[in-house]
Amino acid sequence: MSKAKTETASSEQTIEQLQARYRDLNTKKIQAETHLTNATDQLTKLKEESRQKFGTDDVAELRKKLEAMKIENEEKRKSYQAQLDQIESNLSEVEKKFAMADVSEGGSGEET
Repeated sequence: MSKAKTETASSEQTIEQLQARYRDLNTKKIQAETHLTNATDQLTKLKEESRQKFGTDDVAELRKKLEAMKIENEEKRKSYQAQLDQIESNLSEVEKKFAMADVSEGGSGEET
């Protein structure tokens, strides 16, 4: 607590000072209630959205679903990488065969 507040709180105050303190505390109470109402409303909306999208609003169940999604995405990424690796390998083989065919024909690919 600051020195001024400590002095004010410990010394006798006039009715005007007490009323000002009350108004300040009442304003803070109203703000806190408003924040609580807004947070509660937002939580309710988010829970409903979660139930619609994921079938639950249970945090533990959502964490399990998230982990399952991460595992599934990693498997898909690995599969995609393997497919690209295979395509590159196949392309490399085709390029080698084309280069060997070009050499065996004795041409350099240029017409004279």
